[in-house]
Amino acid sequence: MTGSADSDFDGHRHGSTDYKNLILALFAAGVATFSQLYSLQGVLPELARNLHIEDSHAALAVSAATLGLAIAVIPWSMVADRIGRLKTMTYSIIGAVIFGLAVPWSPTFEWLLLLRLGEGLVLGGIPAVALVYLSEEVTRTHAAIAAATYVSGTTIGGLLGRLIAGPLSEFVNWRIGTFVVSCLAAVAALIFIKKAPQPRGFQHPQQSELENETALKRITGKLTWAISRPALLAIYAQGFLLMGGFVATYNYLAFRLEAPPFFVPASLASLMFTAYLAGTWSSRQAGKFVLPLGRLTVLLATLVIALIGLAITLFESIPLIIIGLLIYTAGFFGAHAVASGWIGRLATHNRAQATSLYNLFYYVGSSLFGWLIGYAFTAAGWPLLVACVAGLVALAGAIAVVLLRNQPGSAPQPREVLS
Repeated sequence: MTGSADSDFDGHRHGSTDYKNLILALFAAGVATFSQLYSLQGVLPELARNLHIEDSHAALAVSAATLGLAIAVIPWSMVADRIGRLKTMTYSIIGAVIFGLAVPWSPTFEWLLLLRLGEGLVLGGIPAVALVYLSEEVTRTHAAIAAATYVSGTTIGGLLGRLIAGPLSEFVNWRIGTFVVSCLAAVAALIFIKKAPQPRGFQHPQQSELENETALKRITGKLTWAISRPALLAIYAQGFLLMGGFVATYNYLAFRLEAPPFFVPASLASLMFTAYLAGTWSSRQAGKFVLPLGRLTVLLATLVIALIGLAITLFESIPLIIIGLLIYTAGFFGAHAVASGWIGRLATHNRAQATSLYNLFYYVGSSLFGWLIGYAFTAAGWPLLVACVAGLVALAGAIAVVLLRNQPGSAPQPREVLS
C-alpha cells in the first residue's frame, strides 16, 4: 500500500501553470546536467595537447563522467523511492554543480578523471528520476511531448557546454572554458529549484512497507521485474547502442577536423556542435508523431535518418559533413526521445527502476563505445568509425523490430484519443 499521491490527480494538464513550470524546470535540469557533463568533449584536442596524452586517452575524460552516471542511476532511483523525486533531483543537481566547479582546476589527468567520476556519480540523480517525475506529474496524453521537451533541454545543455568551452579553450585555455560552463550550469540549477512544482503524483511507501522489506530485497525485486521484460530490454538496447555510437562520433569529430586535409582551428571546429540544435528540434517533432503514427514507426524512421546522416559525413567536404552531422543528430535525438518516453508506457509499475536501467545502459554504452571506437578511428580513420557506429544503429533497429512490435504504444492511437 502506498500514500502521499492525490487520489483525484491524473497529472498536470497541458497549458496549466504547473505544467509550464514543470516543463521549464526539467528543461533547466537538462541544461544544467548535460552542459557540464559534455563540456570537456568540446575541448578534447586541447586537453590532449595540454596534458600530453593520446587522443583515445583524452576521451576518458568524457567516459569517466558517463561511467559514474551509469553506476549511480540505480542507487539514485532507490533514494527517489524513499524521499521523493523532487528532493532527489535537487540534491543531485546541487552536488553536480559543486563537482563541476572543481573539475577545471584538476592538477593532473588522474585527478581530472577522479573528479569527473564523482561528477557523474552525483549527476545521476537527474536522468535517473526526471522522466519518472514527469510521468507521475503530467497527463498520459501529453507525457510524450513533455518528455521530448526534457530531451530538448539536454540537447541545448550539451550544445552550450561544448560551444562555450571549445572557443575559450583556444583563446584562453580549456580550464577557463569548462569553468564558465559550470557557472552556467549553476544558474540553470537555480531555475530548476525555483520552478519545479511540488509532487502530487508520487506514491510514497508506507512505513509498514519499509519495515517489512529490506531496501536491498525491495530494489532487487523491482530491478528483476524491470529487466525480465523483453520489451523493456529492447528499449535499454536502444540507449546502449545508439548513445555509444553518438558519443564516439562527437568525441572524435574535432580530431578529424583539426587534422589534414581540413586543419580547422578549435574555435571553428567547436561550432560543429551547433548540430545539436537539430536534436532539439527533432526530439520535439518525434514526440508529436508518436500518437498518430505509433512509437515503433517513428523510432525506426529516426534510425534510418541517422544512418543517412552518417553516410553523408564520409565525404571529404566540410559543408557535406555539416549536413550529414545535422541529419545524424536529428535522427539520434528523435530515437532517444521516443525510446525514453516509451518506458512510462511499458513499465506498468517500478517505473523509477525501469527508467534507471535505461539510463544505466545508455551511459554504459556511452562510456564503452565512446572510448572503444576511438581505437577504430586511430587505426583506420573516419570511415571505420562510421562503419562501427552504423553497425550499432542497424542492430538497434533489428532489436526494435523483433521485440517492440505489438507492444503498448507501438501502434497509432485512435482518433478519439488524439482529439
